[in-house]
Amino acid sequence: MALTRGVLLAAMAATMSSAWGGATINMGDDKSVSVGFGLRESYTSAENAAPDGGRSNDFNLDSGRLFFGASLNKNIKGMFNTEWDGDKIRVLDAAGQFAISPELNIWAGRLLSPSDRANMAGPYYSLGGGYWAGVASRYGYNGGIFRGRDDGVVVWGNAGPGGKLGYSFGVFEGHTFGIGSLTQSQAKAAGIKADDALMYAGRAQYDFWDAEPGYYGTGNYLGGADILAIGVAGRYQKDGILTVGAVGKYSSYNVDFLLEKRIKGAGAFAIEAAWYDYDTDDIIKSEQGKAYSAGASYIFEQKAGWGKFQPFVRWQKFAADTNIDTKQFDAGVNYIIDGYNAQISAVYSKTKITSAADNDKFQIALQLQY
Repeated sequence: MALTRGVLLAAMAATMSSAWGGATINMGDDKSVSVGFGLRESYTSAENAAPDGGRSNDFNLDSGRLFFGASLNKNIKGMFNTEWDGDKIRVLDAAGQFAISPELNIWAGRLLSPSDRANMAGPYYSLGGGYWAGVASRYGYNGGIFRGRDDGVVVWGNAGPGGKLGYSFGVFEGHTFGIGSLTQSQAKAAGIKADDALMYAGRAQYDFWDAEPGYYGTGNYLGGADILAIGVAGRYQKDGILTVGAVGKYSSYNVDFLLEKRIKGAGAFAIEAAWYDYDTDDIIKSEQGKAYSAGASYIFEQKAGWGKFQPFVRWQKFAADTNIDTKQFDAGVNYIIDGYNAQISAVYSKTKITSAADNDKFQIALQLQY
């Protein structure tokens, strides 16, 4: 029995976990265990990426994940998920989940800290499937213990009429931004003196149309909901930037927007946008600056064979304080067979970096979850 995104959104309630698909063994009295896996495989042809400087031709296993979940009762649950990092299997998520009510949940362990929609959805549940917003959304792209994760505690819930006001706030270890900053243990070994302060992270979102319950999110509903949502997120850590030459604070915040509307008998269109501000206390200027992203898609209601077609476009920009801009434009089409459990995507991307040669690539990717 496949667990759909609805389970991950806590069956539209409050026990959402990481991206699962799989089988569930029920043992009565709300006790159960679940297991599943996901994978992404791709073919990529990239400019200037071959050994002779020509176009590359590569097949690659981009992601292989195992998902495990358990329920002790209706209030106490847990998740343990892994991912292959190209060399070995590593822990992705490992957290205890305490569901007190839809308005109040507490998770403790290793997980994503509150951030923007793109990072909370991740590569498996974003527009295009496998899309990682690494140019504009630099939270998960740039660091964390692994795939942007961190150790800590988060309190989250869905409040207000219809549960349309979502909030999350957590405290985390931090110092894992992957942007040239040392971890605390590395800094101590190097003799660097710094405050052992925690990182604080929070997010608030309001849904004007359909509500979006749960902690982790979805980047696009593939025509399954009417969404009009605005979210804001922020992070701060005193002495969060640790280098041999300087110590300073880390802060970032963003605003993101998603509009998705179904058209009866035709399909659904979606528009997304986000704005970011990153501050490394002028210590690592290559990761300090402002970023922007925007995207649009349309999914046809009529099936073509096994699935539905969804063309999309996306634009991103990161303007670093080094006066080096990174821009990327994507255009592609998804073939949606079974939501995010089975889809094929074809994407053309062009990346431009100040004072560097433009690069383009073409990728075909297969995503499956069970």
